[in-house]
Amino acid sequence: MSKEELQNENLENEEQNIENNETDEAEADAEAVENELDLLQAELSTLKDKYARVHADFDNIKKRLEKEKYTAVEYANEKFAKDMIPVLDSLDGAMKSVESDADKAELFDKLKEGIELTHKQLLTALEKHGVTVVAHEEPFDPNIHNAVQAVDHDEVESGQIVQTFQTGYKYKGRPLREAMVIVAN
Repeated sequence: MSKEELQNENLENEEQNIENNETDEAEADAEAVENELDLLQAELSTLKDKYARVHADFDNIKKRLEKEKYTAVEYANEKFAKDMIPVLDSLDGAMKSVESDADKAELFDKLKEGIELTHKQLLTALEKHGVTVVAHEEPFDPNIHNAVQAVDHDEVESGQIVQTFQTGYKYKGRPLREAMVIVAN
């Protein structure tokens, strides 16, 4: 073999080695990409599963809170109703006392006392739940008073309340019903 042929053969061997190395590198790169793709697909699958669980938990919590809200609204007046039961008991007692055989003066006194106690119980129960009476001695305020009449009065200044026709009530500071009053001119 001549020197030239040997060089050509060496050159061909080198080219083939370079091709083999490039092929091996390409196969290694392809295998690495494929492994990374498998890892990413596994991670994506895990994240999808987590998302589905979190979404389901969120829906369950939302439904539970909605149900609790409706239950709270439905039974919001339960404490108020419980506080009204003793007032009803007092009224029942007053009605039963009218049926007794006592004389009329004694019956009237018992009935008056029962009504006063019931009135006091009712006001206490209402105050416990934020309902207050508009005080009769408060200065005239058009937000909580309704002046139904104005009269001349020597003892009271102009614009002051002379008499209350109908008691007013507030719920936590807001007017429930205005007091109907007579004011001085």
